[in-house]
Amino acid sequence: MVTNQIRFDDGAAYERYMGKWSQLAGEIFLDWLAPQSGLRWLDVGCGNGAFTEMIIERCAPVSVEGIDPSEGQLAYARTRPASRAAQFRLGDAMAQPFPDNTFDAAVMPLVIFFVPDPAKGVAEMARVVCPGGFIAAYAWDMFGGGFPYAALQAEMREMGIAVPAPPSPDASRIDAMRDLWTGAGLDAVETWEITVQRTFADFDDYWTAILGGPSVSQQLATMAAEELALLKARMRARLPADASGRITYSARANAVKGRVPN
Repeated sequence: MVTNQIRFDDGAAYERYMGKWSQLAGEIFLDWLAPQSGLRWLDVGCGNGAFTEMIIERCAPVSVEGIDPSEGQLAYARTRPASRAAQFRLGDAMAQPFPDNTFDAAVMPLVIFFVPDPAKGVAEMARVVCPGGFIAAYAWDMFGGGFPYAALQAEMREMGIAVPAPPSPDASRIDAMRDLWTGAGLDAVETWEITVQRTFADFDDYWTAILGGPSVSQQLATMAAEELALLKARMRARLPADASGRITYSARANAVKGRVPN
């Protein structure tokens, strides 16, 4: 099956589609990291700033830098009130625009499966973090059905509709993440599984969110009206609502952390 490249250009649409999921998982992730205050942070693949804002609000950093390859996403990130305390710039996870030993902590939230060479991305984080600092990531478990919109993708595939895939989905496996961290020479490597639930007000709320989702919006926009109506009906049947019409379901992510050797 041929898939198209996933592009993240609309920060507002991404916020509705993935921002809330990112924050739900990010809260658990930061609790697990339990970082001290006063650190210099790097947010790799910061996107529209959802996780960057959490670092500022929860971790009392001395500074935060965010890099991302999408100027549209960065423009949205700069509108977040809390994220005005951060610096954002265009950047590549595999060739970060910083000198060695610049940061105390580097994180890659929901990004590692989008990096064409994950090992290079991890090595770059290790390079820019000073000895004794930590690098960490969390990613939806793409192969274990943990992606928040896995059910939608399954229905699309059953209908013969191509679903775009990230370049490195295997990097989301918990054992693969552990291997990437140990392979980069990091110490005290640990992994963790994160499960979260999100509630949509009703099916229309859910459907509006996916229409702006970068992983499927292009395909949905080009589908014939009757085919789109069929997909919508199948998803309505697959996601039963409660008595108030609300739809609640779970997603699962894998997390990893390690220390840069002294």
